Amino acid sequence: MSYLFYSILANKKDMKYRSRTEIIAMILEIASQGVTKTKIMYKAYLSYSQLNQYMSFLIENKLIECKPGTELYTLTEKGRKVVHVCKELDDMIPLKKEQTKFVSH
Repeated sequence: MSYLFYSILANKKDMKYRSRTEIIAMILEIASQGVTKTKIMYKAYLSYSQLNQYMSFLIENKLIECKPGTELYTLTEKGRKVVHVCKELDDMIPLKKEQTKFVSH
């Protein structure tokens, strides 16, 4: 099996307990280049039902939009700001277990 297959399996294991915020950030990151709903569903590891719930939420809150005349979803300006803030938070507060070390006194 290929390296890509193993890296996908490793990433899926980490995605078992994702928060709503993490999923939204992932969808926004994926949509930053303009993609179809199907690509978002597969890249974010969502079911069709989950995809529709998140897409409705993101569209209602004007974070993503469908380009007229296409089936491509892209970020709005508000969506780009949210992605930027998520990246800043991730830089300030890394949440990966190996990066978080508590010092006992």
